[in-house]
Amino acid sequence: MFSVKVGCCGFQISKKKYAEIFDLVEVQETFYKLPKLETVRRWREEIGSESFEFSVKAWMVFTHDPSSAIWRKTGVPKDDDYGFLRPTGKNLEAWDHFREILRELNSDLVIFQSPPSFKATDENIKNSRDFFESIKGGLRIGWEIRDESWLKSDHFKRILEDLGITHVVDPLYEVPIHGSFRYYRLHGSRKGRRIVYSYKYSEEDLLKLLEYLRKYAMEVNYVLFNNSYFSLDNAKSFKSLLESQLK
Repeated sequence: MFSVKVGCCGFQISKKKYAEIFDLVEVQETFYKLPKLETVRRWREEIGSESFEFSVKAWMVFTHDPSSAIWRKTGVPKDDDYGFLRPTGKNLEAWDHFREILRELNSDLVIFQSPPSFKATDENIKNSRDFFESIKGGLRIGWEIRDESWLKSDHFKRILEDLGITHVVDPLYEVPIHGSFRYYRLHGSRKGRRIVYSYKYSEEDLLKLLEYLRKYAMEVNYVLFNNSYFSLDNAKSFKSLLESQLK
């Protein structure tokens, strides 16, 4: 029998109320600017449950281009030694700070999201492998890519397999290439390559998701809803559906 954890990308209600419904959240605050250690310590205290699980979205300092428009949100000066999974001293020093957040949350699960501008060039392929090799120890890592060139590269699959990294996908549109566990992020609908986050999943969508989950299930499976202000209700609905169907 496989286990499934359902939750949202970010707390949609108070942490205490959220933890009464779900036993998992994907932390979003860590993507832009690292919160203070006392802040994340308070999150754990507010939840008040040792079994509650935090998956943590990796800081964009590791993944994004320092010249991007949203870089200013990181609070880190622009420097080409950061970003794009470069195995540089500055990126790895930033990782040490990020790792402290994981310790405070008692989390070993990190989700990396590469931007569409991060393509499977020879340089990016090499840097990705070297970066993940440098930080992997003792962690479960998921990696969501946003450019199709990675799916066309044999190197992508080899990196996942060699380093034990899980390919994170939106299951209604993609099939994971590799992973020792499944990690699904439900973003909403798509119009071409554009993601429409403000989308409310129908009952038919959720039944399709359940069918997909059964087909590709591994021992451990995570389902996170990231479809804007509909995510909380859809996560509740899917959790109820799951409990009724998998009795």
